[in-house]
Amino acid sequence: MTHRHTQVLVADGLAKRYGRVTAVADMSFTVRSGAVTGFFGPNGAGKTTALKMLVGLARPTAGRAFINGAPVDSMIPDARVIGVYIEPCGAHPGRSGRAHLRTLATLAGLPRARVDEVLTTVGLDEAGRRRVGKYSMGMRQRLGLAVALLGDPQILVLDEPVNGLDPRGIAWLRTLLREQAALGRTVLLSSHVLSEAAQTVDDVVVVDQGRVVHQGALSDLEGRGESLELAYFNLTGGTQS
Repeated sequence: MTHRHTQVLVADGLAKRYGRVTAVADMSFTVRSGAVTGFFGPNGAGKTTALKMLVGLARPTAGRAFINGAPVDSMIPDARVIGVYIEPCGAHPGRSGRAHLRTLATLAGLPRARVDEVLTTVGLDEAGRRRVGKYSMGMRQRLGLAVALLGDPQILVLDEPVNGLDPRGIAWLRTLLREQAALGRTVLLSSHVLSEAAQTVDDVVVVDQGRVVHQGALSDLEGRGESLELAYFNLTGGTQS
């Protein structure tokens, strides 16, 4: 199936300052539908802050963010439009994963049946009955992904989604994200595991010191004979993500 690609997420001169500290200086980039876009940069480059501004979880000091052409600050949150995993899952340790998802589904006006569907999708069928306080880091990560997927959204924004996942879990996530893109949906993810990301992403946005230093298709880098890892180190001065 052929999908018409559109610019779904737009960051236009986003900046965020906390007093004298500049977390994001000036970021402008776009994210298209039907693709997985990787958002890369060293620790402290402003990735998480930028993602929060892009989805409306943080108010920019300057600049604007748009989803499907609409300013984020004018939108009513809708789990059917965008699913976000930026912070830890936020579930009370004494509640089960299933109970946590049921509460969120009710708040979002989603059918309860969707809870069991996403638990199956993320591989927490049995663990969904257990208290979140007993979950491993990888299981918490899967629960956070279940939250993002709850509304079967057209857009996914994920901050370091592979953290805590074992190799099998990473391969599962790669397949999931590629399937989402194949359906014409939009995926934006940050990751410090560049070797894995190179197998997953179509497009690349690299940031450093609060600014975008590169945006383009991964194939453009490969066409120049550069791996994602080499390009990243060249663009960021050899600093680790």
